[in-house]
Order: sequence, then C-alpha cells, then structure tokens
Amino acid sequence: MQLSDFKASPNLVALFLQRAGELGDKPFLWTRQGGVWLAIGWAEAARQVCVLAEGLRGLGLRDGDRVVLVSENRPEWCIADLAIMAAGCVTVPAYTTNTARDHAHVLGDSGARAAIVSGSRLAGTLFEAMQTAGTAEMLIGIEPLAGIPQGRIACHGWETLIAGDASAARAAVEARVAGIQRGDLACVIYTSGTGGSPRGVRQHHGAILHNVNGAARIIAEDFGWKDEVFLSFLPLSHAYEHSAGQFLPIGLGGQIYYAESLEKLSANIEQVRPTIMVVVPRLFEVLRTKIGAQVRKQGRLAAALLDRALANARGRAEGNTTLGDRITERVIGRLLRPKIRARFGGRMKALVSGGAPLNPEVGRFFEALGLTLLQGYGQTEAAPVISVNRPSAGIRMDTVGPPLPDTEVRIAPDGEILVRGELVMHGYWGCDDETARALADGWLHTGDIGRFDEAGRLTITDRKKDMIVNDKGDNIAPARIEGILMLQPEIAQAMVVGDRRPYLTALLVPDAEWALQWAQANGEACHFKRLHDLPAFRSALREAVDRMNRELSVTEKVRQFALADEPFAIDNEELTPSLKIRRHKLRERYGARLDALYRG
Repeated sequence: MQLSDFKASPNLVALFLQRAGELGDKPFLWTRQGGVWLAIGWAEAARQVCVLAEGLRGLGLRDGDRVVLVSENRPEWCIADLAIMAAGCVTVPAYTTNTARDHAHVLGDSGARAAIVSGSRLAGTLFEAMQTAGTAEMLIGIEPLAGIPQGRIACHGWETLIAGDASAARAAVEARVAGIQRGDLACVIYTSGTGGSPRGVRQHHGAILHNVNGAARIIAEDFGWKDEVFLSFLPLSHAYEHSAGQFLPIGLGGQIYYAESLEKLSANIEQVRPTIMVVVPRLFEVLRTKIGAQVRKQGRLAAALLDRALANARGRAEGNTTLGDRITERVIGRLLRPKIRARFGGRMKALVSGGAPLNPEVGRFFEALGLTLLQGYGQTEAAPVISVNRPSAGIRMDTVGPPLPDTEVRIAPDGEILVRGELVMHGYWGCDDETARALADGWLHTGDIGRFDEAGRLTITDRKKDMIVNDKGDNIAPARIEGILMLQPEIAQAMVVGDRRPYLTALLVPDAEWALQWAQANGEACHFKRLHDLPAFRSALREAVDRMNRELSVTEKVRQFALADEPFAIDNEELTPSLKIRRHKLRERYGARLDALYRG
C-alpha cells in the first residue's frame, strides 16, 4: 500500500477494491453483537459490494440514479454506500433522526428512485416520506421490514440482493467502475441546515479522494502509518464521518469498529483501543467534565496533579516554562497520564476534532493529560476537511492548523476564507443561483471569517453570516463567547445574541449534574422549570456569567440571560445531527423572551 494510491485511484470504489485485493481475509468491519465483536473481512465485504451493486442494477437502477441511505452506523452502511457507487448510482445519505418532512425534502429535492433503510424502526418514517415525495419506487430493508404495506413502492430484502453470483458480479462491477472518473458525482450530502432548509452538496469522487490523500499524508508523516484502527461514532450521513471515518480507513487499509451508542462509547474505546478517532467538540466538552470530576474524586494528590498539568499546558501555550514545570511533568507523566491514556485504549495516536469550533481550553485539557488532540476545519462543500493541526507544523489549540496538502486557501479583503482545489464541490444539487454565489471566481466562498498566523496556521474567527454587529458597529463572534460560557461548570449549552443591540444577551441551559447538586444542597426538588423560577438558582448562574465576563472585552460581555425551557437537542430540532445549534430555530422559539431582556 502506497500513498501514491490515493492520487492514482480513478474513484472511491476502485480504491476499495484495490485494498480488498491486497488485504484479503483480514478483518475490516466490526460490530458488537451479543457482547462479542464480530468482523467482516475485506474479501467478503468486496463480494457483498459487487453482488449488491448488480442486485441494484437488476431492480432497474441506472447510471446517475440517486439512492437514499438511512441507517445507523454499521457494516451494511459502508457496503451499501460502496455498492450504490459500484452500480453507477449516487449515494444520498440521510440522518436517522430525520422527520418525515426532512426525508421528504431530501427525497423530493434529489429525485431519488430508491432508498435503503436499516430496518422497521426507521422504515416507517422514511416510507411516509417516500409516499409524500412521490419520486422513489423501491425500498430495500437491510433487516426485514415489518408493517410496510405493499403498493406503488416495492419492498426488497438485503439478503436476497447479496446472494447473487459473486464472480459474474465482480466482473460487471470492474467493467463499470473502469469508466468512473474522479470528476464524476459520488454522493449528494445534504447540509445539516443550521440556517434553513438543507441543500444537497454534490461531492465528486476526486473531492473525497483529495481529503483522504491529505489526511493520510499527515498520518504517515507525523504519526507513522501502520495497522490503523478507527472507532466510528459520528453519523455516517455527515460528511466528516463519511470521509474521515469511512473512506480514510479504507484508503489506509484500516479496520473500522462501529460504536454501540453514546452511553457505551467509553467502554467501546477501552475494548477497541482505536489509533485514530474523529469527534465533534461537544463530545470533548462532555468528556472533559466527566474526566475532570473522576480525577478529583480520587483524592487530593490526583486533583493537585491535574491542576498542575493544566497549569503547565497553559504555560507551554504561552511560551512560559520553568525548571519546576519540567520536574512536575515527570511526576504527572508517571502517575496521571498513563491512567488517562488507558481509558482511551492505550494506543491512541490522535483525536481529531471537527464539525464546529473547539474551545482552546478544552484542547489544552486533553493535551495536559497526554492525548494528542488535533483541531480541524472544513465544511461539506469541501468534502469536508480544509485544514487540520499536525505536530510537524506545531499544534496551537487556538488554530485549525495549516491547509491540507494540495489545497489553496486565501483570505478575502473582508476576512472571508476562500478555498480552491479538487476537494471543492461541483455545486449544490438543483441550486444554480446558490452555486454561483458559493463558487464565485473559481474559489469556494466558505462564509467563515479567519486569518493566518505567522506559521501559516489558520484561525477561524466566526461564521460570516452569524457575526453579530452591535448598534455601535462592532463585530462580535458569538461562537467564541458561547464556548467560554460552556466552560463554566454551571452551563451546559448557550446561544449568544445581540445583533444591532447595545449589548449581548444569552440563552442558557444549566448543566444537569450541577443543577442536581445545587438542588440537593439547597433542599429543592430538581425540577427543570421549578429551579428556573428560583431567584437563588438564577443568582448562581449569574455568578457563572460574571466569572466568564471577566475574561472578555467590554463589547463581548453578556449583560443579561434567559433560560431555555429544555436542553437543545436533535429531537426538538434545536441541534443539527452533528450537534451544532440551529440559531434560527432557537430564535423562533425564544425570540420574544430574549427581546424582553432589552426592555427590562
């Protein structure tokens, strides 16, 4: 296996078949069943991909047809995705959390002729949407589909479709794949829709291969490329996991384990012992809180070592280290860090954060504990990785590192980040006007504001469209302030507002564990709405906001806050599936409450 394979591969399926030929019966895709991890080997996965591809052709699907894929992370997701492409079709990933309305938008907008779904639990909502959209003709169930009525939409079973003649299927796939070029459409991935209806991003084979090539070079040059093990947790319908959690492992000839759930993630990490894992900042924030609390429960020595490790990390970030720091680092390296690394499996090369901004303090926390955390930056329109920190460039937690290899990035006069290269999408599906705006003058206009530091590392200031401009004309980045708010132990979630206003206000969700402890200490019932109405509870939150304000400039300080009725979540449509806040949804629900803060 060579790094040159990524540049030489004409398409994603060809790269997969090449790796499968090289690795044969070695394990590839792992899932946990009945308390035991079971593997599908490379050769068997290739057999299923080819047979399923010919099965899809047998159902009448043709070159360029779109196929929606709705499933939890599991081996069949990867096999279905590759088979759709091997059939000459286009994958349209969709989130398992989608409502019938969401599915109907994706189906109708993409004009999908077919859908693959994991089982009955998700099939009902999808089937309802298929009837509404009116474009899809067939539904394929990975598991048996119970309760789906027969009618205009034909239902087919996975087991039947993967039981065909393997040698004939392989020959047909190889002949077809030979005609697929890097510039051909691979998938249409719908953005999460933080500001409105999702748009379909047209990702071509070369865009994803460009990402795989850049990331693989960083792994090979900075960490050493050997026997990589990935734990897949983020939704595969998200561009980040699709490229970095699926096609990067394929390119590296690595193994992919599929995590069971968020609740079992920590246990899965210890069992699987991954070498690389891609995660969103929200998960790092949760882990930081849990790990910090667990260390402090171990006694004064453990707590003192943690505080010293954090202080040393801040000193290194500021370029201030002393002989005393170096001495205590040795003690920390013997007594604290091995235990933390063991919780992450003991062979983790890097945790890669993407999908949203990571607060530098969170990054320094993991660095202090001896874990390499790399913050990256990208968007679906760039397949999706644009830049990432790497040790050879000097990791700075307040940056997202240098651009990927063979990727051009420049800053426009107004501060907007512009990107050019094979990784850039060919446009939005069916949206010529939006495409023209996003791809003006040969550059992808990201809508993000940023700058380069003296070492060529990119720093993201904020989303251009989310930037707050107060009544005095000052530009304020809300994401930075929200990140600092969520570092306070009392606050779990936050959204900052203040456009065309004299000062900033915030919508807050108190941390559930802190709220429980406060209620017990004050003899109150831990009821969400009841606590919110208590002046003493709000006063405690006020202290947290004031503590945060001491770190900020006058224009960035949060003067007033309101409390949300419930946590921001995917189910109430206030978080995207990648855990970013949907500002427009929160403004719709809480706009009057926030406006009242300016009248009080």
